[in-house]
Amino acid sequence: MDNQNPNNKPNMPKMPKFNMNWLYVLAIAIALIFFSTGGAENVLSGNQGIQKDYTAFQTYINKGYATHVVVNKNESSLKMYVSPDHIREIFKQGTDQVGKNPYITVEIGSIDNLEAFLNTAVQKKKIKGYSYENKDENGFKEIFISLIPWIFIIGFWIFIMRRMSGGSGGGNGVFSVGKSKAKLYEKAGELGITFKDVAGQEGAKQEVQEIVEFLKNPKKYTELGGKIPKGALLVGPPGTGKTLLAKAVAGEAGVPFFSMSGSDFVEMFVGVGASRVRDVFRQAKEKAPCIIFIDEIDAVGRARSKNPSMGGNDERENTLNALLTEMDGFGTNSGVIVLAATNRVDMLDKALLRAGRFDRQIHVDLPDLPERKAIFQVHLRPLKLDKNLDIDLLARQTPGFSGADIANVCNEAALIAARHDKTVVGKQDFLDAVDRIIGGLEKKTKILTAEEKRTIALHEAGHATISWFCEHANPLVKVSIVPRGQALGAAWYLPEERPITTKEQMLDEMCSLLGGRAAEELFTGHISTGAINDLERATKSAFGMIAYAGMSDKLPNVCYYNNEDPGFQKPYSETTAKTIDEEVLKMVNGEYARAKQILSEHKEGHNRLAQLLIQREVIMAEDVEEIFGKRPWVSRTQELMDLEDKSQLQLENMPESVKQAQAEHEAAKKNNDSEADDNNDMTGDADANQANNRAEE
Repeated sequence: MDNQNPNNKPNMPKMPKFNMNWLYVLAIAIALIFFSTGGAENVLSGNQGIQKDYTAFQTYINKGYATHVVVNKNESSLKMYVSPDHIREIFKQGTDQVGKNPYITVEIGSIDNLEAFLNTAVQKKKIKGYSYENKDENGFKEIFISLIPWIFIIGFWIFIMRRMSGGSGGGNGVFSVGKSKAKLYEKAGELGITFKDVAGQEGAKQEVQEIVEFLKNPKKYTELGGKIPKGALLVGPPGTGKTLLAKAVAGEAGVPFFSMSGSDFVEMFVGVGASRVRDVFRQAKEKAPCIIFIDEIDAVGRARSKNPSMGGNDERENTLNALLTEMDGFGTNSGVIVLAATNRVDMLDKALLRAGRFDRQIHVDLPDLPERKAIFQVHLRPLKLDKNLDIDLLARQTPGFSGADIANVCNEAALIAARHDKTVVGKQDFLDAVDRIIGGLEKKTKILTAEEKRTIALHEAGHATISWFCEHANPLVKVSIVPRGQALGAAWYLPEERPITTKEQMLDEMCSLLGGRAAEELFTGHISTGAINDLERATKSAFGMIAYAGMSDKLPNVCYYNNEDPGFQKPYSETTAKTIDEEVLKMVNGEYARAKQILSEHKEGHNRLAQLLIQREVIMAEDVEEIFGKRPWVSRTQELMDLEDKSQLQLENMPESVKQAQAEHEAAKKNNDSEADDNNDMTGDADANQANNRAEE
């Protein structure tokens, strides 16, 4: 056991450590030697000089080779600058090699004789003139001035090297590129997010709360012989709150929290990703118990290619292998729990998903109606709301919205209310925000002819009519012919959130999609490109029903969807592909004929609806009800709400103990609401005081 102690290692000779500072010192020393020998001026100017005797100097002056002469009395020397026309006679080279202003250096004796000779040369116009310089070429001042640009260059180079190393200090330099980039949160309150800030997703919250309990009280589970899970994978569509849940875990656990993205492991240098994986786990082991959170893990956890020649990536696979080894290798990571989030779980490697690495997969799905209501209540706290605002209506108006989408709706509603100079955010602001997010910005400046406007009105009225008379079609909310985004008109529905979908329901929805094209053909005599999106959705729905759901007469109970090994070839033959195409065409054309039949039966109501659309541009479900009468079918959402009301037991028929418990619950709820209101008031007062202080300033 003593061999495992690092302090008991045999005495080995210490090798000198490499330090990048020695490179800097060496570079500065070379620069000093270079500039002290007079090479600075030559390099910076790009000119060259050669040494000649006084006799040659006189010969060059008499031949007119010089432009001017600079005499240095302190050094007893001179520089004769050569005319560009005579450079080749002296240097045997061109201006590309010696520069545009080359010179010769000459040692002189008597200054008086030199001056007499130069005066005679000036009079004979052999040179333009001469001058004096009294600087000492070997002086410290000149050396320092010449070193300034090089000091700047070397300093800039050091700065770049430190930036490449991730801003790490000390003497690691560029060799610290393999260090982990994980952000460490030592305290629980640093993020300021707890489970109270996470609305909805009750099942996912319960799962991650257990992880918090594992970290806070591990003996409770280990005493029975159980092992603490090593990892949990948060799976769900974008915007559902996976990262928010991880932040809430960090805020509640009170343990160190390492946060990083999957792309932090990806680097242009080979081996850096694996090095960073090992480094983050080394830091986590030192601070155990702790949590490592890897966001968007699909960046490094993608399934490894079976054929290395087809899209293999050795660097990413090395990073993945290091992650697999650290999560469940020979080494033990007691007290280190790995949380990861992804919206592409199908792309992950199977070795990463097995038990022992990610023991749990926590699905964070899109919120349903009650969860959307709870999410709205969270995001509505900072807004000044109308007292009559119906949160249930907002929740019903946003089916399929994620938590991020709902936050965007609340923010957009506040902006719309401020744009119209309102003091509170009302119902219409939220409806306009939903319309803007779904359909895009209104384009009221787009000019349409009367015939084009009539065609669009007939198209949208066709959608509304078919959806009204199809039992399983989504309930209509409103119809508009105001251009939005890329669409010239739109119909808004309340999609039914069904756990299962029958063939009849899908056919009714397909028929509703084809109602616009059918109305164009029936009442205008021509068809247009306005139904492209409708046709695309209807075709995709029909193909899914036949090829995936087995809802075809010729291909019943057959699914050709292959998720395990998506290759370049279709999982069915050419004969089957032809049959699928025929069945898709048959199904779409059948529902198209059905849509034309329904429109023909309700021709008068459809025309009235289209005319009303032309007049108002926007009509609601109440207007459609006035024309066609009350819809004979109840929506699924309304049916569930009615069942919930019926299932609630009357309180007066309950025992006294139940009545007392209910009263205590209501009292506690009121206290919590009052405390929340007080906190909001205090926050509002503080904000107002800050605003007043700014105004006074």
